[in-house]
Amino acid sequence: MAVLILIECADGQIKKSSLEVASYGAQVAEALGISVAAVAIGDINPDSLSALGRQGIKVVYFNNESQVKDFVASAYVKVVAQAIQTSQAKVLILANSTIGAAIGSRLAVRLNASLATNVVSLPVISGETLTVRRGVFSGKAFADVKLTADFKIIAVKKNAFDIGEQEGSAAVEPLQVAFTEADLAGAPQETIRATGKILLTEADKVVSGGRGMRGPENWHLLEDLAEALRAATACSKPVSDMGWRPHHEHVGQTGITISPNLYIAAGISGAIQHLAGVNSSKVIVVINKDPEAPFFKAADYGIVGDVAEVLPKLTEAAKALNQ
Repeated sequence: MAVLILIECADGQIKKSSLEVASYGAQVAEALGISVAAVAIGDINPDSLSALGRQGIKVVYFNNESQVKDFVASAYVKVVAQAIQTSQAKVLILANSTIGAAIGSRLAVRLNASLATNVVSLPVISGETLTVRRGVFSGKAFADVKLTADFKIIAVKKNAFDIGEQEGSAAVEPLQVAFTEADLAGAPQETIRATGKILLTEADKVVSGGRGMRGPENWHLLEDLAEALRAATACSKPVSDMGWRPHHEHVGQTGITISPNLYIAAGISGAIQHLAGVNSSKVIVVINKDPEAPFFKAADYGIVGDVAEVLPKLTEAAKALNQ
């Protein structure tokens, strides 16, 4: 028996969230007294996968055929299902991401498995039952869920666990899969990737702006701070709707949901829809000239002031710390 980890890749690199999942999965396997393996799919150099041994992975199965260079749900599910069979896994652990949701839900139906998403704790083990804690109601509460089926799937919340480091190197084995036309029917015709020094979905620090920035010509203030903090940039929905920033930077209930270690909101009032997408952040810093802005109620730290005056001072302080 084994625990199997799904490794997600982007631009030929292993995603940070997958390193977190690998460390989490190695701890679960140790607690269960079984082996741990991983499966990687897509555009990645197999040589880089051996480094997953530092997160405790013993063997990595990979499939980087041209048909799965971009994400295709049915094809990815087929690869993971074969990896489950090859490794004799009883537990699948993946990131609580778009890809994780697509694969986890499909495999839960196919394997009649127990599925827990947005998990924020290591499991409590009682015989064949695993009990995990998951965030619910946009992070406002938690629920303890028992996984009782023979096969169990756990989707781990991003930034909820540290990346472990140890000595070791994983064995890397190719996993050949015969894809049918039906498997590849949902293949994308074109992929336009979001650009940026740090991907928003993988960032542990995010600097975000709203209408209080007063126009796209002032966005360099946010970008300067983001660069000093080595953070990603984001925005509120009105900003993306007005075309100040691209839609892939929109965070909130109708945009991207994030949970970084640090979220700095500049000139954002804090509507409920925006809070739903960011309130899982570990530390929230709000900058707004309106002391009655709703966002201050959710903030760990608040600065009442003009963003044009506050942001440059924060940037100077961040640069001083990095010297």
